[in-house]
Amino acid sequence: MRISKNAIRARTRDLPITFSDERISSHGGLEIVRHFFDLIDLRARVRDRLRGVVPDGDYGFTRILLALIGLLIVGGARVTHLAFLGSDPVFLRFCGLHRLPSDRTVVAWLKAFTPLALEALSEVIRDLVYEQIEWLGLRRVTLDLDGSVLRTGSHVEGAARGFNPHHPKDPSYYPLSVQVAQLGQILRIRNRPGNVHDSHNADGFLRVVVRELRERFGRRLKLELRMDGAFFHPDVFRFLDEKLGQGVEYAVKVPMWKWLGLLPRIASQKRWARVDAYVEGFETTLRIEQKRWDRTERVVVYRKRVSHESRKNFQLDLYSPDDGHYEYSAVATNKSLQIAPLWHFMAGRGAHEKTYAELKQHFGFAAIPSNDQAANSAWQLISVLTLNLMRYFQITVGARERGRTWKRTFDFVFQSMQTLRFELIQQPLRLVRPQGRPELRFAASPAARRRIQGIQRAVARAA
Repeated sequence: MRISKNAIRARTRDLPITFSDERISSHGGLEIVRHFFDLIDLRARVRDRLRGVVPDGDYGFTRILLALIGLLIVGGARVTHLAFLGSDPVFLRFCGLHRLPSDRTVVAWLKAFTPLALEALSEVIRDLVYEQIEWLGLRRVTLDLDGSVLRTGSHVEGAARGFNPHHPKDPSYYPLSVQVAQLGQILRIRNRPGNVHDSHNADGFLRVVVRELRERFGRRLKLELRMDGAFFHPDVFRFLDEKLGQGVEYAVKVPMWKWLGLLPRIASQKRWARVDAYVEGFETTLRIEQKRWDRTERVVVYRKRVSHESRKNFQLDLYSPDDGHYEYSAVATNKSLQIAPLWHFMAGRGAHEKTYAELKQHFGFAAIPSNDQAANSAWQLISVLTLNLMRYFQITVGARERGRTWKRTFDFVFQSMQTLRFELIQQPLRLVRPQGRPELRFAASPAARRRIQGIQRAVARAA
């Protein structure tokens, strides 16, 4: 049967815009997330860790923290965005408030964070990750260590001009973080000024991370550590040689420094083992004689054929121009992996970059809420906590498991926060009272309804 054009096409005309105080929410899915937070007892965890180290005030520190977590979940990137959520009944229920604090109140609360308070919030993040390691029965944890540049204003405390290739004159922060690759969650983060090298105090940072893991899980949990060439540093290797670092399997990129003597070995190498159609490698033993180093490392060198000249290739120095173009890299490791598996294992580091991208795009990590360093460090921790919670939420409600690969990346297929907002968080909801009893009523499509009901059942099973 043919449908008439009048039944398909609609005419529109301007209608008057009015406002009301109806109890309608644009973020109905927050109620499902609130049920999950109750399941993991998030309020009590925060209250136990932060009591006495963060000022309470009229709103209460747990409610202000939940307001900021909720703000990041719904897509707000700045403290001033709270003003646009003040009449949303579901958001207010999520925070446990009748009215939201002003941006000045929130910034003042962030500025009150002392080093002790920052450490307490870091412990909340750490304990949630530990809980998942135990719940999932992980026997091996892969730790990815890396830093990221955050541009700041010109008068922000603790910021400095440093490594920022796109904006070299802008002051920045250079936070260092370690991710549990299997969970796709940040275990610990430390804010730093932008003028320090990536490896600055990385050994001390790793000591804290590994010591706490050993105290919680002992030696039964195998630890792997992946790092890029910025962490090829004698202080990092000194930590790995210590009693605490022994037993930690590591793989670190080796910079192509001339004094290391790798380039002549590459030039003289005749036999390369195949990794795939584009990558080949060979293994060698590298002796570093310099006084601060004085060590011998197993090193695997790789070359990747590319179709263009690259600033990272040494082809003109090593081969005739008609030999093609190559990008070279080298990995120092104490793992027993062969050449091909080690290449894929190091490629898994890219998942940490994806986590940083998710933090910056969808969790306000790159926002600088204040000129105060403590406030900005607290904001970074809240951003990380929110990302971890949403990935914990997805694991709990049944994120699909990935097959195990050499890459040692996420064990689960995580939806981006953009997708999660579209499919769950930003579903319209009305607060109604049929027969005098309050009820939350979604106005959702059949697909969204099935999604919400499925997540409700998953949270109920996990309770």
